[in-house]
Amino acid sequence: MNMTLSVRRDGRLRLASLLLLFALWQAVAALVHNALLPTPVAVAGRLYLQAAHGDLLFHLGVTLLRVAAAFVVAMTVGTAIGIGMGRHRRADQFFDVWLVLGLNLPALVIMIVCYIWLGLGEPAAILAVALNKIPIVAVTMREGARAIDRELLQVAEVLKLPWRRRLAKVVLPQLYPYLMASARNGLALIWKLVLVVELLGRSNGVGFELGVFFQYFDITSVLAYTAAFVAVVLGIELLLIRPLERRLTRWRP
Repeated sequence: MNMTLSVRRDGRLRLASLLLLFALWQAVAALVHNALLPTPVAVAGRLYLQAAHGDLLFHLGVTLLRVAAAFVVAMTVGTAIGIGMGRHRRADQFFDVWLVLGLNLPALVIMIVCYIWLGLGEPAAILAVALNKIPIVAVTMREGARAIDRELLQVAEVLKLPWRRRLAKVVLPQLYPYLMASARNGLALIWKLVLVVELLGRSNGVGFELGVFFQYFDITSVLAYTAAFVAVVLGIELLLIRPLERRLTRWRP
Protein backbone atom coordinates (compact mmCIF):
# COMPACT_ATOMS: atom_id res chain seq x y z
CA MET A 1 0.00 0.00 0.00
CA ASN A 2 2.79 2.43 0.93
CA MET A 3 4.57 1.64 -2.35
CA THR A 4 1.36 2.31 -4.31
CA LEU A 5 0.89 5.67 -2.60
CA SER A 6 4.51 6.55 -3.25
CA VAL A 7 4.17 5.70 -6.95
CA ARG A 8 1.02 7.82 -7.23
CA ARG A 9 2.67 10.72 -5.43
CA ASP A 10 5.70 10.52 -7.71
CA GLY A 11 3.41 10.40 -10.74
CA ARG A 12 1.57 13.55 -9.66
CA LEU A 13 4.87 15.33 -9.04
CA ARG A 14 6.18 14.42 -12.50
CA LEU A 15 2.92 15.55 -14.09
CA ALA A 16 3.10 18.87 -12.27
CA SER A 17 6.69 19.32 -13.44
CA LEU A 18 5.68 18.58 -17.04
CA LEU A 19 2.77 21.02 -16.91
CA LEU A 20 5.09 23.69 -15.52
CA LEU A 21 7.50 23.10 -18.40
CA PHE A 22 4.70 23.53 -20.95
CA ALA A 23 3.47 26.66 -19.18
CA LEU A 24 6.95 28.21 -19.32
CA TRP A 25 7.27 27.24 -22.99
CA GLN A 26 3.89 28.83 -23.76
CA ALA A 27 4.79 32.02 -21.89
CA VAL A 28 8.19 32.43 -23.56
CA ALA A 29 6.77 31.68 -27.03
CA ALA A 30 3.98 34.20 -26.53
CA LEU A 31 6.45 36.80 -25.30
CA VAL A 32 8.90 36.29 -28.18
CA HIS A 33 6.12 35.94 -30.76
CA ASN A 34 8.38 34.52 -33.47
CA ALA A 35 7.69 31.78 -36.00
CA LEU A 36 10.99 30.14 -35.02
CA LEU A 37 9.59 29.47 -31.53
CA PRO A 38 6.08 28.02 -31.93
CA THR A 39 3.81 27.59 -28.95
CA PRO A 40 2.96 24.15 -27.53
CA VAL A 41 -0.56 24.62 -28.90
CA ALA A 42 0.78 25.13 -32.42
CA VAL A 43 3.05 22.10 -32.12
CA ALA A 44 0.18 19.98 -30.81
CA GLY A 45 -1.98 21.07 -33.75
CA ARG A 46 0.75 20.16 -36.24
CA LEU A 47 1.24 16.85 -34.47
CA TYR A 48 -2.43 16.03 -34.90
CA LEU A 49 -2.39 16.95 -38.58
CA GLN A 50 0.73 14.89 -39.25
CA ALA A 51 -0.71 11.88 -37.42
CA ALA A 52 -4.19 12.10 -38.95
CA HIS A 53 -3.39 13.18 -42.50
CA GLY A 54 0.39 12.89 -42.87
CA ASP A 55 3.02 10.15 -42.70
CA LEU A 56 3.97 10.56 -39.04
CA LEU A 57 2.81 7.11 -37.93
CA PHE A 58 4.61 5.39 -40.81
CA HIS A 59 7.93 7.13 -40.19
CA LEU A 60 7.57 6.69 -36.45
CA GLY A 61 7.00 2.95 -36.89
CA VAL A 62 10.02 2.58 -39.17
CA THR A 63 12.26 4.37 -36.68
CA LEU A 64 10.98 2.30 -33.77
CA LEU A 65 11.74 -0.91 -35.66
CA ARG A 66 15.32 0.25 -36.19
CA VAL A 67 15.60 1.22 -32.54
CA ALA A 68 14.32 -2.19 -31.44
CA ALA A 69 16.67 -4.10 -33.75
CA ALA A 70 19.76 -2.10 -32.72
CA PHE A 71 18.75 -2.33 -29.05
CA VAL A 72 18.46 -6.13 -29.12
CA VAL A 73 21.80 -6.54 -30.91
CA ALA A 74 23.64 -4.10 -28.63
CA MET A 75 22.22 -5.54 -25.39
CA THR A 76 22.84 -9.17 -26.40
CA VAL A 77 26.41 -8.72 -27.63
CA GLY A 78 27.39 -6.12 -25.02
CA THR A 79 26.03 -8.21 -22.14
CA ALA A 80 27.90 -11.32 -23.30
CA ILE A 81 31.16 -9.41 -23.73
CA GLY A 82 30.81 -7.56 -20.42
CA ILE A 83 30.06 -10.65 -18.35
CA GLY A 84 32.89 -12.54 -20.02
CA MET A 85 35.35 -9.73 -19.26
CA GLY A 86 34.09 -9.38 -15.71
CA ARG A 87 34.41 -13.08 -14.90
CA HIS A 88 37.66 -13.88 -16.71
CA ARG A 89 40.74 -11.78 -15.98
CA ARG A 90 42.65 -12.68 -19.14
CA ALA A 91 39.66 -11.89 -21.35
CA ASP A 92 39.37 -8.53 -19.59
CA GLN A 93 43.04 -7.74 -20.21
CA PHE A 94 42.88 -8.87 -23.83
CA PHE A 95 39.74 -6.96 -24.83
CA ASP A 96 40.25 -3.89 -22.63
CA VAL A 97 42.00 -1.96 -25.42
CA TRP A 98 39.18 -2.86 -27.84
CA LEU A 99 36.67 -1.56 -25.31
CA VAL A 100 38.49 1.73 -24.79
CA LEU A 101 38.76 2.17 -28.56
CA GLY A 102 35.05 1.51 -29.01
CA LEU A 103 34.14 3.98 -26.27
CA ASN A 104 36.21 6.79 -27.77
CA LEU A 105 35.66 6.28 -31.48
CA PRO A 106 33.28 9.01 -32.73
CA ALA A 107 29.80 7.73 -33.52
CA LEU A 108 29.73 9.67 -36.77
CA VAL A 109 32.87 7.88 -37.99
CA ILE A 110 31.32 4.48 -37.33
CA MET A 111 28.16 5.45 -39.19
CA ILE A 112 30.03 6.74 -42.23
CA VAL A 113 32.29 3.69 -42.39
CA CYS A 114 29.34 1.29 -42.12
CA TYR A 115 27.50 3.08 -44.93
CA ILE A 116 30.61 3.07 -47.15
CA TRP A 117 31.42 -0.58 -46.52
CA LEU A 118 27.89 -2.04 -46.45
CA GLY A 119 25.93 0.46 -48.53
CA LEU A 120 22.97 2.64 -47.67
CA GLY A 121 20.79 -0.20 -46.38
CA GLU A 122 19.13 -1.38 -43.21
CA PRO A 123 21.98 -3.71 -42.10
CA ALA A 124 24.47 -0.84 -42.20
CA ALA A 125 22.14 1.48 -40.29
CA ILE A 126 21.39 -1.03 -37.53
CA LEU A 127 25.01 -2.20 -37.26
CA ALA A 128 26.28 1.37 -36.99
CA VAL A 129 23.95 2.13 -34.08
CA ALA A 130 24.64 -1.18 -32.33
CA LEU A 131 28.43 -0.77 -32.60
CA ASN A 132 28.18 2.60 -30.89
CA LYS A 133 26.21 1.13 -27.98
CA ILE A 134 27.90 -2.25 -27.44
CA PRO A 135 31.00 -0.86 -25.62
CA ILE A 136 28.82 1.09 -23.16
CA VAL A 137 26.75 -1.99 -22.36
CA ALA A 138 29.91 -4.08 -22.01
CA VAL A 139 31.45 -1.65 -19.51
CA THR A 140 28.34 -1.64 -17.33
CA MET A 141 27.92 -5.41 -17.40
CA ARG A 142 31.62 -5.94 -16.70
CA GLU A 143 31.23 -4.01 -13.47
CA GLY A 144 28.13 -6.03 -12.66
CA ALA A 145 29.96 -9.32 -13.20
CA ARG A 146 32.81 -8.14 -11.00
CA ALA A 147 30.35 -7.22 -8.24
CA ILE A 148 28.81 -10.70 -8.03
CA ASP A 149 29.17 -12.03 -4.48
CA ARG A 150 31.61 -14.94 -4.69
CA GLU A 151 30.53 -16.24 -1.28
CA LEU A 152 27.00 -16.75 -2.55
CA LEU A 153 28.40 -18.66 -5.51
CA GLN A 154 30.40 -20.85 -3.15
CA VAL A 155 27.28 -21.53 -1.09
CA ALA A 156 25.43 -22.54 -4.25
CA GLU A 157 28.27 -24.90 -5.14
CA VAL A 158 28.25 -26.45 -1.66
CA LEU A 159 24.50 -26.98 -1.90
CA LYS A 160 25.06 -28.49 -5.37
CA LEU A 161 22.37 -26.38 -6.96
CA PRO A 162 21.71 -27.11 -10.65
CA TRP A 163 23.30 -24.51 -12.93
CA ARG A 164 19.91 -23.22 -14.07
CA ARG A 165 18.76 -22.61 -10.51
CA ARG A 166 22.14 -21.11 -9.64
CA LEU A 167 21.81 -18.75 -12.59
CA ALA A 168 18.21 -17.78 -11.79
CA LYS A 169 18.54 -17.43 -8.01
CA VAL A 170 22.13 -16.31 -7.45
CA VAL A 171 23.71 -14.76 -10.54
CA LEU A 172 20.90 -12.97 -12.38
CA PRO A 173 19.39 -11.18 -9.35
CA GLN A 174 22.77 -9.53 -8.78
CA LEU A 175 23.03 -8.55 -12.45
CA TYR A 176 19.50 -7.17 -12.85
CA PRO A 177 20.33 -3.62 -11.65
CA TYR A 178 23.17 -3.42 -14.15
CA LEU A 179 21.01 -4.88 -16.92
CA MET A 180 18.28 -2.34 -16.27
CA ALA A 181 20.80 0.52 -16.16
CA SER A 182 22.21 -0.64 -19.49
CA ALA A 183 18.73 -0.95 -20.97
CA ARG A 184 17.67 2.51 -19.84
CA ASN A 185 20.85 4.21 -20.99
CA GLY A 186 20.82 2.14 -24.18
CA LEU A 187 17.31 3.22 -25.12
CA ALA A 188 18.16 6.88 -24.49
CA LEU A 189 21.28 6.70 -26.64
CA ILE A 190 20.11 4.39 -29.41
CA TRP A 191 17.06 6.37 -30.49
CA LYS A 192 19.21 9.49 -30.83
CA LEU A 193 21.76 7.61 -32.92
CA VAL A 194 19.04 6.12 -35.10
CA LEU A 195 17.83 9.61 -35.98
CA VAL A 196 21.35 10.58 -37.08
CA VAL A 197 21.69 7.38 -39.13
CA GLU A 198 18.37 8.11 -40.85
CA LEU A 199 19.42 11.69 -41.51
CA LEU A 200 22.66 10.55 -43.13
CA GLY A 201 21.58 7.66 -45.29
CA ARG A 202 17.96 6.52 -45.15
CA SER A 203 14.93 7.60 -47.15
CA ASN A 204 12.38 7.19 -44.37
CA GLY A 205 12.08 7.44 -40.62
CA VAL A 206 11.82 10.32 -38.17
CA GLY A 207 15.44 11.40 -38.76
CA PHE A 208 14.89 11.62 -42.51
CA GLU A 209 11.76 13.71 -42.04
CA LEU A 210 13.55 16.03 -39.62
CA GLY A 211 16.15 16.63 -42.32
CA VAL A 212 13.43 17.53 -44.82
CA PHE A 213 11.77 19.93 -42.37
CA PHE A 214 15.15 21.50 -41.62
CA GLN A 215 15.62 22.34 -45.28
CA TYR A 216 12.33 24.26 -45.22
CA PHE A 217 12.99 25.79 -41.77
CA ASP A 218 9.74 24.20 -40.60
CA ILE A 219 10.48 24.28 -36.88
CA THR A 220 6.88 23.49 -35.96
CA SER A 221 6.97 20.16 -37.80
CA VAL A 222 10.43 19.43 -36.36
CA LEU A 223 9.09 19.86 -32.84
CA ALA A 224 5.94 17.90 -33.65
CA TYR A 225 7.87 14.85 -34.88
CA THR A 226 10.27 15.18 -31.95
CA ALA A 227 7.41 15.36 -29.47
CA ALA A 228 5.80 12.25 -30.94
CA PHE A 229 8.97 10.20 -30.69
CA VAL A 230 9.84 11.46 -27.22
CA ALA A 231 6.32 10.59 -26.06
CA VAL A 232 6.75 7.01 -27.30
CA VAL A 233 10.15 6.65 -25.62
CA LEU A 234 8.78 8.07 -22.36
CA GLY A 235 5.88 5.64 -22.60
CA ILE A 236 8.31 2.73 -22.93
CA GLU A 237 10.26 4.00 -19.94
CA LEU A 238 7.24 4.53 -17.69
CA LEU A 239 5.07 1.59 -18.74
CA LEU A 240 7.69 -1.07 -19.43
CA ILE A 241 11.19 -0.41 -18.11
CA ARG A 242 10.35 1.02 -14.68
CA PRO A 243 7.69 -1.60 -13.76
CA LEU A 244 10.06 -4.33 -14.94
CA GLU A 245 12.89 -2.84 -12.91
CA ARG A 246 10.75 -2.71 -9.76
CA ARG A 247 9.72 -6.33 -10.26
CA LEU A 248 13.23 -7.63 -10.87
CA THR A 249 14.83 -5.71 -7.99
CA ARG A 250 12.05 -6.03 -5.39
CA TRP A 251 14.29 -8.35 -3.35
CA ARG A 252 16.61 -5.45 -2.60
CA PRO A 253 16.08 -3.56 0.67
